[in-house]
Amino acid sequence: MSTSTATAPTKYWSGGKSPFNVEYGKLMMWYFLMSDAFTFGAFLISYGTTRFATTGWPNANEVFSTYPFKPEGSGPAPLIFVSIMTFILIISSVTMVLAVHAGHNMDKKGVVKNLILTIIGGLAFLSCQAWEWTHLHNEGAWWGRNPFPNADGTISTTNFTNFFFTITGFHGFHVFSGVVINVVMLIMTLRNKFEQRGHYLMIEKAGLYWHFVDLVWVFVFTCFYLL
Repeated sequence: MSTSTATAPTKYWSGGKSPFNVEYGKLMMWYFLMSDAFTFGAFLISYGTTRFATTGWPNANEVFSTYPFKPEGSGPAPLIFVSIMTFILIISSVTMVLAVHAGHNMDKKGVVKNLILTIIGGLAFLSCQAWEWTHLHNEGAWWGRNPFPNADGTISTTNFTNFFFTITGFHGFHVFSGVVINVVMLIMTLRNKFEQRGHYLMIEKAGLYWHFVDLVWVFVFTCFYLL
């Protein structure tokens, strides 16, 4: 009896399982995402505290009221462009779900197709964000510079632009990292690495990261573009 008790933990851990009966790599990904959530939470709480402690703040409908190739003389189109960005990111999350599902079914072609679509979605989002940053920079906005007046017409501080570029830039870096991870997953899939292992667990872990990035954008979108 004493021998079996001593050897049981060794067998348990050698199977790659955590104490919570979750695959160890997936558990570590959840720990990482929790720590990352605290970082984003600190940014957004700091933004919210500053935003509602300030008497005036720029009107998002006026700041974000244009889009690429907008015809001259056309009226403002508040939040149209960022809504398209959000839609692109949500669709990329759907294709990531399909890639994970295909991996569960050992469907290599399905994994490849949906990973490619997810990568395209991520690159499209980053391209849109690059255009938005370039446009705002051309308007005179940057860290330490805020050309937009408050909604009540008073002069605004640089808090708005400082927070905007820091938080959306931090999120954009996460999207870029997710694209790189998915490219690595795609290369490994094409080289049959997961077929050799007999499972596609790495795709599921990459999917957790990508869904986290999408979820964070919902909060960023709400704080900067809607409030």
